[in-house]
Amino acid sequence: MLEQLLLLAHVIGATVLFGTGAGIAFFMVLAHRTRDPKLIAHVAGTVVIADTLFTATAAIFQPVTGYMLARQIGWELTEGWIALSLLLYVFTGLFWLPVVGIQIRMRNLARAAAMSRTELPTDYFRLYRIWFAFGFPAFFAVVGVLWLMVNKPTIALF
Repeated sequence: MLEQLLLLAHVIGATVLFGTGAGIAFFMVLAHRTRDPKLIAHVAGTVVIADTLFTATAAIFQPVTGYMLARQIGWELTEGWIALSLLLYVFTGLFWLPVVGIQIRMRNLARAAAMSRTELPTDYFRLYRIWFAFGFPAFFAVVGVLWLMVNKPTIALF
């Protein structure tokens, strides 16, 4: 019973992380394409809240439920697929953490442009390019983690 509850919590956490990340990317790209500071400010504001409420919470609980599930089942954290999953998880975090700050700065720049009724500044577009570029390695790392979790391949890392 405990194993099933931990597995459910872990799957829900993975779903929230992947779904929120994909949704945030989708809505930010669509808002950016309008070049409308007011719309971008609104969407970026929502994105920052979603990242705080959903992504950050799931990101904290995901390794906790994973650890508890591994202990319950009897898996060692040094098993290849688990160790590689953890490495990819940390790799993803190295891209996600700066993105949160970038989203806040993009939101603030868009708000300022909307308030002053001016176009988005050059800094906004520079930040957007970084934000966009950081999404690709993070996305593929998360897909890798999901693949490892589903398939549990035999991988000799140690």
